[in-house]
Amino acid sequence: MHLTGRRRRRLLVPSVLAAALTLTAAGLATASGAGADTVTAPTAAGDPLQREVDAIRDTGTVGVLADVRASDARQHARAGTAELGTGRPVPWDGRFRIGSATKTFTATVVLQLVGEGRISLDDTVEHWLPGVVRGDGRDGSRITVRQLLQHTSGIPEVEGDIPSLNSASGYEAERLRTYTPEELAALAMRNPSTAAPGTFAYSDTDYILLGMIIKKATGHSWAAEVNSRIIRPLRLADTSTPGASPYVPGPHAHAYRAFGTGTAIDVTRINASAFDASGSIISTSADLGRFFTALVSGRLLAPAQFDEMTTTVPAPELGADYGLGLGTFPLSCGGSYYTHPGGVSGYQTWVAVTPDATRTVVLLATGDGDTSTEAAMIRLVDREMCRGGGK
Repeated sequence: MHLTGRRRRRLLVPSVLAAALTLTAAGLATASGAGADTVTAPTAAGDPLQREVDAIRDTGTVGVLADVRASDARQHARAGTAELGTGRPVPWDGRFRIGSATKTFTATVVLQLVGEGRISLDDTVEHWLPGVVRGDGRDGSRITVRQLLQHTSGIPEVEGDIPSLNSASGYEAERLRTYTPEELAALAMRNPSTAAPGTFAYSDTDYILLGMIIKKATGHSWAAEVNSRIIRPLRLADTSTPGASPYVPGPHAHAYRAFGTGTAIDVTRINASAFDASGSIISTSADLGRFFTALVSGRLLAPAQFDEMTTTVPAPELGADYGLGLGTFPLSCGGSYYTHPGGVSGYQTWVAVTPDATRTVVLLATGDGDTSTEAAMIRLVDREMCRGGGK
């Protein structure tokens, strides 16, 4: 649900990733050795970043924003419109739903609690949430917190049970419906398991359960803990946990989906409780980049917990390796970067940070795009990461 607007369109399937990296490799031969970008103004027509942003727009997205930062330097570009029929550009400081990038916030809180001795990665789901994981042979006493974080729990996805995410009529009828985490978990348990525990299978339900465990361990909601432990200390003034609110506050680009009909509808307004701890956070490119930079530079987790977060397993369906709420993606120029792409209700987000935390890329696209949108997003992130030397 939150890697792209629809789980049916997997982000970074291996064939798409390989094709995109092949396309970019030749063009990056010289760029990969370049120094930090010193451009601080919006890009001009013909600039390489602007061309990449235009290419994403041309795949059928409505609006695109790219924000590249290295030390104190910044380069940004945009294309398309913030709202169909208006001609208004995507605001530089616009807020957007970050989708599955929320999972990295949730995972960070869980790992902080692990560092404090309040949760163990080897704790079972049954220990914290008795009777919640059941049905189709599932046994919560044999599934651990680590497996939830790494999507190796075998717990089924809940997205197909949320009408507002699956059809235009469902969106119109239920976009303002409020869900509790318990309701979402119960809906997921009606579905058959798609993988055995220990096998990677991406599931938003894993992080809904982690949000419930955070509340059990602290007495506070996952959102309250994210606010007190991450948002306020890092001064992420434009980042919020909207709860059941359907609005994106402040300046923002509108989100659009066609649900396979060929006619895009505005889906910006939707009750965020449907995404919960797996994908409901709203942020900006500046705030999202600041969070990932702080995480990778060691400001949020002790070394032992960050090592756990970045110990990965192969994630073939993503075309990458996946740790505990953080992915590692390969670069065409060598090396890799940390990320957690996201997409929800008409917003597609990609954030990337080098392992030395010196360079970040945050990319936003609105609308469904087409089958080439993912490859175009991959090319932009790959190129901009490699411009910093692929560190």
